[in-house]
Amino acid sequence: MASGIRAEDRAAFDAFLALSREIGSDILKTQGAGGNTSFKRDGVMWVKASGTWLAHAGERDIMVPVEVAPLVAALRARDPSAEKATDFVVAALNASGLRPSIETSFHAVLPQAVVAHYHCVNAIALSVLAGRERILAERMAALPDLTWAAIPYRRPGTPLAHEIDRVAARRPDVLILFNHGIVVTGETVEEVRARIARVTAALSVEERATAPGDAAHLQALAEGVPFHAAEDAGSHKTALHPANLAVATGGSLYPDHVIFLGTEIGVLGAGETVAAYAQARGARGLDMPKMLLVPDRGVLLADALTAGGRVMARCLAEVVSRVPEGAAIVHLGSDQEYELTHWEAEQYRQALDRKASQRA
Repeated sequence: MASGIRAEDRAAFDAFLALSREIGSDILKTQGAGGNTSFKRDGVMWVKASGTWLAHAGERDIMVPVEVAPLVAALRARDPSAEKATDFVVAALNASGLRPSIETSFHAVLPQAVVAHYHCVNAIALSVLAGRERILAERMAALPDLTWAAIPYRRPGTPLAHEIDRVAARRPDVLILFNHGIVVTGETVEEVRARIARVTAALSVEERATAPGDAAHLQALAEGVPFHAAEDAGSHKTALHPANLAVATGGSLYPDHVIFLGTEIGVLGAGETVAAYAQARGARGLDMPKMLLVPDRGVLLADALTAGGRVMARCLAEVVSRVPEGAAIVHLGSDQEYELTHWEAEQYRQALDRKASQRA
């Protein structure tokens, strides 16, 4: 793996893979195929491949080598090739034939040697709030030695990269992406790891406490239909507090939810079974949502949901549990939802997720 890494850089690259794995193994930072990391040396950037999981770094070949300068030039020239970044892959070093992350271009424009982008649930919970500029500034004031920038929501890929390119020359240590997540940069792996720990503490939000879910009751409601109670206990929190449920059903909060779970979450009425709910929707010509909430009982997921979708159910539970009750929220609009669901790069990532789930 990563055969193009020079011997003198091997220790640093191994440390980079270890950091990537740490980020990918923390559900509060990254979920499934979300997030990406990069490592630059001698004009080549190793970046996470599309559809792969950071949690597998070091165990599987998940990093793709890309030439930085021509990719940055293409992005700034508005060349469409910058979107997929496949034209800039160093093919001789890409033995697995991997495709770069959809966010490769923004990693390229950041000049720092090590970049970690992840979907921190605390950062998301704060960055969807109507008063986010003030709230984030107050939080980040606890880290006066770090420079940071707030990035307006843009579709992942080149639109987001162009926005980040506006501030890249200032070499920000931290970027908080509205309705998306966070980016932490540095010149060494240890510098980035230390900054991640400090930023995590500064942005930490206490979650609302909930009672446990009722898996037996949920399974009874789903009898005879292709739905099941979420196997991950934490995923049920979305339905176990009225405030959590209200945030979850109020609109789309961030891209990966739209991509893996869709734009609608169903809610069962008191005593309603999934079969009855499905029949009512069918009568109106409506498809079934991939996630159903049963207030005070828990969450039901479609059997067809992929591994990536299941872990996104947990991500949603963690995010909505941290959004203050009754807070005004800035949701993704219908146009933003549409560009995510009809984007070839995300359709490719979902196809990889389906294949991985089938193998599993």
